[in-house]
Amino acid sequence: MDTARTVPGAQAVARAASLLRLVTASGEAGANLHELAQSGGLSRSTTHRLLSALRAEGLVDRDEDTARWMPGPELFLMGSVAASRYDITALARDIVRSLAVKTEESAFLSVRRADETVCLLREEGSFPIRSFVLSEGVRFPLGVASAGLAILSFLPDHDVDAYLDRHPELSERWGRTHGVKPLRTRLTETKERGYAINPGLIVEGSWGMGAAVFDRAGRPEWALSLTGVEFRFGPDRIAHLGRTLLAHAHQLSSRIASARR
Repeated sequence: MDTARTVPGAQAVARAASLLRLVTASGEAGANLHELAQSGGLSRSTTHRLLSALRAEGLVDRDEDTARWMPGPELFLMGSVAASRYDITALARDIVRSLAVKTEESAFLSVRRADETVCLLREEGSFPIRSFVLSEGVRFPLGVASAGLAILSFLPDHDVDAYLDRHPELSERWGRTHGVKPLRTRLTETKERGYAINPGLIVEGSWGMGAAVFDRAGRPEWALSLTGVEFRFGPDRIAHLGRTLLAHAHQLSSRIASARR
C-alpha cells in the first residue's frame, strides 16, 4: 500500500523529505532550484514552495549570493541528537584510515538508508591519482556503487526481489549493465567471493570494491569500499585488495557488535 496516497498530508511530507535528501546530497556546494526540481521530479513552483517551508523551520538554508540551497542549522541539531544511536563513524574512523593506508587507495564508509547508500567517511590513500566518484554525503541506489552492491548481495532474497521490483528505472538511469539480469549476476558473484567489484560502471576508468559490514543481528547495514583508477585493479592486486577489505569489514562488524551489547 502506498502510504503517500492513503495518509492525509503524507505526499507533502514525502516530497519535502525527498528534497531534504537531495539538498544534503549536494554537499557543501549546495544545489540550485532547477537542479532540485529536476532531480525531485517536481515543478519549480512546488519545489520553491516546499524549500521555503523547510527554510522557515531551519531545515534548509539559501545562500543569498549564489541562490543555492544547503542544509540548515536545525538539521545539524537533529543529527547531533540522532548520532548517539545511529552514528558509527567514531568506531569506524581508524579502520577506514587503516584501509586507506594499507591499500594506498581512497577508502570509504557508507551506510544503508532505505534503498540507498550514503557515504559517511572518506580517507585518501597515498597513491596520487584518485577517483572522485564518492565523497561524504553522496548517495547511490543499492546495487550501483560497490558499497551498495555489497549490501544488496547479502540481503535476504525476498528483499532483493522487492527492491528490484520497486526500481525498474535502474537500467534507464545507470545504463544497461544495471538491468535485472546483469545486476543479479553481479550479486551472485559478490556473495560467492565475499566482496563487490565495480569495473568502471559509474565512471569509465574509475573502479571500486566494497564489503558489507553487519550489525549484531547479521544484517548488512554498512559497507567499506575502495575506489581508484582502473590500472590499479589488476587481477592479482584485486585478490589482495579483496582480502584486505574483508579483514577490515570483519573487524568493524565485530567492533559494532561489541560496542552495542
